[in-house]
Amino acid sequence: MSVFTGWRAALRIARRDALRAKGRSALVVAMIALPVLGVTAADITYRSADLSPAEQLTSRLGAADALYSDAGLGPIQQMPDGDMYDSASGEAPSEEPAPIDMRGAFPEGARALSQQSVPATVTTTYGIASVEVVEYKTSDRMARGRIDLLEGTFPRGTGEMVATEPFLDSAGLHVGSAITVTPSGKKYTITGAVELPADLEAKQLYADPGAVIAPWKAMADHDKKVPAPNAGSAQWLVEGPGRAGISWADVLAANKAGAVVTSRQVSENPPPDSEIPLLRSHPDYNATGTGSEETSAALVTVVAMTILEIVLLAGPAFAVGARRSRRQLGLLGTCGGDRSQVRAVVLGGGLVLGGAGAVAGVVVGLLLTVVCRPLIEDWAGHRFGSLVIRPTDLLVIAVLGLITGVLAALAPAIVAGRQSVLESLTGRRGVRRGSRVLPVTGACVLALGVLVAVFGGTSGDSTLVAGGSVVAEVGLLACIPVIVGLLGRLGRGFPLSPRMALRDAARNRGRTAPAVAAVMAAVAGSVAIATYMASTLAESDYDYTPMLTEGTISLSAGDAEAVERLPAARAAVEHNMAVTGGRADISRVWAGSDCNVYYEDETSCGSMTLVKPTGKGHTCPLADKGARALATRLSADEHRAMMQTPACVDARFSVGTFSSDSNNIVVGDAALLDTYVKLHDPAAAAALKAGTPVLLNEAYAENGEVTLKADHRYNPKDKENLKLHPGKARKTTDRLKVYVAKPEYATTPGIRMILPQRTAERLGLHTQPYGSVYAVSHQPTDAESQRTSATIDQAGGGLWVQSNSGPNDRRSTALLILTLFAGVVTMGAAAITTGLAKADAEADLTTLSAVGAPPRVRRSLSGFQCLVVALTGVLLGTAAGLVPAVALRLVDLRDAMEQMREQPMESPYTPIVLPWATIGLLAVVVPLLAGGLAAAFTRSRVALARRAG
Repeated sequence: MSVFTGWRAALRIARRDALRAKGRSALVVAMIALPVLGVTAADITYRSADLSPAEQLTSRLGAADALYSDAGLGPIQQMPDGDMYDSASGEAPSEEPAPIDMRGAFPEGARALSQQSVPATVTTTYGIASVEVVEYKTSDRMARGRIDLLEGTFPRGTGEMVATEPFLDSAGLHVGSAITVTPSGKKYTITGAVELPADLEAKQLYADPGAVIAPWKAMADHDKKVPAPNAGSAQWLVEGPGRAGISWADVLAANKAGAVVTSRQVSENPPPDSEIPLLRSHPDYNATGTGSEETSAALVTVVAMTILEIVLLAGPAFAVGARRSRRQLGLLGTCGGDRSQVRAVVLGGGLVLGGAGAVAGVVVGLLLTVVCRPLIEDWAGHRFGSLVIRPTDLLVIAVLGLITGVLAALAPAIVAGRQSVLESLTGRRGVRRGSRVLPVTGACVLALGVLVAVFGGTSGDSTLVAGGSVVAEVGLLACIPVIVGLLGRLGRGFPLSPRMALRDAARNRGRTAPAVAAVMAAVAGSVAIATYMASTLAESDYDYTPMLTEGTISLSAGDAEAVERLPAARAAVEHNMAVTGGRADISRVWAGSDCNVYYEDETSCGSMTLVKPTGKGHTCPLADKGARALATRLSADEHRAMMQTPACVDARFSVGTFSSDSNNIVVGDAALLDTYVKLHDPAAAAALKAGTPVLLNEAYAENGEVTLKADHRYNPKDKENLKLHPGKARKTTDRLKVYVAKPEYATTPGIRMILPQRTAERLGLHTQPYGSVYAVSHQPTDAESQRTSATIDQAGGGLWVQSNSGPNDRRSTALLILTLFAGVVTMGAAAITTGLAKADAEADLTTLSAVGAPPRVRRSLSGFQCLVVALTGVLLGTAAGLVPAVALRLVDLRDAMEQMREQPMESPYTPIVLPWATIGLLAVVVPLLAGGLAAAFTRSRVALARRAG
């Protein structure tokens, strides 16, 4: 018999065996298909989300040939893509050039479409909302690809608009709703809902050119109380004459007129460097980054652990399948089959089921990506240009799945070929002692892998991080049989079913260990990514600088006229927002003229300065001349501790939330301490009542006093103040006794010192009510903000409510999605491996029923078997996943420390935060759910099988 004939027979036997045991074959196929599915979906999603240059141009230009805009520099020179440009003279103009006549820059015979935006307030279902209104002919064919209509129709006149879906949702509006642009009072009807494929979260309104800005400007010219529209400069989408496009010659001509051009034709077919004038004067503009040749540490680690996961998921399936086919393989031996033919049959099973799993994984992964595409696009924040399916990629993934199936069947094939015919026919496994060398070797390999990964993290070598993580996981795999063997000793005090499950796992560790390894592999990568993301989220939270203290909002008046409307605005806030009862009123304070504009003579306005003493405890060591030398000696923790001291904290909390200068001095009373500062100190309240300022940053105090310098100069153009304060400018330096708060209050956003009203008057300073701060139970919702804005606008406007926007929460959303994904993968792997283990233990379950065990014991035993496998795998996977996560954070720490030494004020804070929610879900919820499902889907009764032999 030839080799091909023998393999043909082996494949035929494998195919028939797979069809005969459909349940077991389905589990084996699922084992291989699961990782192939994930890789296929990830490949298609990655390539589809990464827009091609042509798709990026479409998102910017729509169906137009070019985008023209005024550079504001006079004649310019630009790069072909239009992203970089400079003045043709190489110097900035001495004065701002007049806006150019853009139509003169277009090629002769071209068709142009203008776009101009203006910030405005419009009425909503709840009240009033601020939104960007864009004048743009959305119904024109040049807008296709840039703006897409989802519902309704495009505007057909000056009284109609379309809106993006996010704006409609936040405003409680819908197609057909009527809105009013409040400054002009003109009403519009929303005729359609649109989306921007490049920005699905944009909140904008679109109207035809001339529908909003022109009537608003006319109203402002007629009524001086109406603010003029602050419209941005117009841009133009241009279609070349005769659809010839916009050539490089057209771009150069437009540059002479002062227009910067992004041309589709030029971007796709750039001219040679010799024809680019900008490169002759600035050769460095052509130095584009080639990107790192080395793959990022995170990507290498994830890919390496994914490959290991595929092997571990497929290996147990074929090991169990080979044991279930022992009798058939024994019969093959009795018919004259040799060891190579027995191995061929097992490998044929790997080839058949591996091929089926690879094909099923690719097909299901493709279909799943197509079905989930809208959800993926919404999460990514932009639409795919097209669903990019590369047959070569899918073929490679399928071939890898097939090869993985064959390799996973290799070890079971070798074991099956070594078994005697008698042992295969009787089904006896014999008693084998576990190897003592394997766990010791595994422990050594585990320690070596951890050391390599940590060293890679400290040295910034991504290859060592990935390699060390995989080596550590392999070492942990070698220790799994011993760990599983110890489980049997834990069952002594448990009831019957969990005790039997633990002992069965320990007795059949050859079956349990691969199942645990599969779950561990599924969990390790998820925990690694979740830990890394949770850590970077904590770093982002640390770097976030709040405008207000947590749980507060502020009401601010823009000018003296708006101050008169403060009582009505306060009533609106207290009625519409979740105010908890705490309110503190604030006044701003200044010396001399209240200058809010720049004058030629900077000394023509008064000033007020809180002098910071010099010396230790007052000057930040990271801001003086020896900062770099100091930074090289500091650890990350020491640098963080120093940055949080009062002397250095101003580098992070110097925003003037309640004042126009950087001194952050406000006038307030004891209510401000309780409501905003969260300083519940009777002594501080008593100090304010007695006229003593409260200093929140002790670095400005010396011997319990601060130095306040004031320049009571008045702007010569401020005739009213000059009449009230004739004579020479007066300068004062006052030493004030202050109450110094504890160091932790130095981080209070926007306030450095609270000055009592009577003290400000005694010092000759000017004060004016600024607004109020409130304690709230939650940040204002869109509806609450819009209701409040409507009430304030009806009272005359000029006031606004401010709240903390908070750090970017997209990472937390991604972490939630990752947690759910990890739970599904873990539960699926646990269910599949437990199903295979149950199939392997079918004889034991049959014996259990034969000796009179109640039907519920069978269910509970299956449930606890699944629980043991899932819980053990999750705990080991969590430990394995922490290795690459910690190593990757060490890479980040190394980069942050290098940046700190170059810029000492930059924080090297790179915490390692465990995602307890993810770990809790995986370690508690998923195993319990997997065990419950296993028990629910296990038949209580089973028909006794015919005795073999």
